[in-house]
Amino acid sequence: MAPTSFDHPGEQAAADPIKLLAIRETPLSLDEVFRAVGDDASGGTTLFVGTVRNHDGGADVDGLGYSCHPTAEAELRRVAEKVVANHPVRALAAVHRVGDLAVGDIAVIVAVSCPHRGEAFEACRKLIDDLKHEVPIWKHQTFSDGTEEWVGAC
Repeated sequence: MAPTSFDHPGEQAAADPIKLLAIRETPLSLDEVFRAVGDDASGGTTLFVGTVRNHDGGADVDGLGYSCHPTAEAELRRVAEKVVANHPVRALAAVHRVGDLAVGDIAVIVAVSCPHRGEAFEACRKLIDDLKHEVPIWKHQTFSDGTEEWVGAC
């Protein structure tokens, strides 16, 4: 395989840097995501973990539920492909939870491996930001005072 424009001389690009993409109803695994982006040619791996916090906008959160559009996994792939096309990503993974979650539960994990740490931080930040803005996943929060709100729903 010919090196990509992001490769350093003498390095070969991974066949498909997108190693794991999923939207799941089951708990997410940090170990699974970290293993998925393991790459001997990468000097930097960045992993972001999003958890359910106990407050939002000054209100106490009891829990939340995530739901998604049927196209969410295809949109997640599109976002991942865009990150890979614009950053020197050697391995990428992204998983998001749907269903009911409690405070402290892991809602999303994204990770990338790149030749250098700065590239890994930048690509991981782009991945989580674009996932949150472009993938049709919606959050329904319930608050301690009995109120609720939808986040990300149009």
